[in-house]
Amino acid sequence: MLRVGIVVGSTRPGRKADTVARWVREIAARRGDAEYEIVDILDFHLPLLDEAFPPSMGQYSQPHTKAWAEKIAAFDAFVFVTPEYNHSMSGALKNAIDFLFREWNDKAAGFVSYGSVGGARAVEQLRLVMGEIKVADVRAQCALSLFTDFENFTTFKPQPSQEAAVEAMLNDLIPWGRALQSMRLEASERGML
Repeated sequence: MLRVGIVVGSTRPGRKADTVARWVREIAARRGDAEYEIVDILDFHLPLLDEAFPPSMGQYSQPHTKAWAEKIAAFDAFVFVTPEYNHSMSGALKNAIDFLFREWNDKAAGFVSYGSVGGARAVEQLRLVMGEIKVADVRAQCALSLFTDFENFTTFKPQPSQEAAVEAMLNDLIPWGRALQSMRLEASERGML
């Protein structure tokens, strides 16, 4: 069965990404079309990138990098839950992505973002990064507004229509994830991976 990692894209104290990720997982788990797991970058205690070699070489020396690589390699697709900080994703999320390369390759990604303009600019930045690490990102996304989906800008209370946005994103993500899973399997059988 397809495995989808729901990546919590913030480590900041008081963050909302973990709450949003749990909400996404609740919606996703009702579908029965994949296994969904929350992957919290906070749990991996990643410092600023501290590997001597570029991630594309796959020569990881740090225990935290090896643990992170093993976790990410286990998934076929991802949902990135990201806040928008200064018109971009969090530095912690960018750093976590930058630690690896092959573990991301030829997989699919969808986005659930939040911020004053729904986190749209963070997702635009993520889409650029996904292309470089060979991740196929889907068009549909869920953009949560701090004004309408968070009571007093703090308590997560999404509008009912937002669940449909998550469903639409997953409806795109799962077929892409399956297609790329098949592609990776064929490449592995030919000895290319």
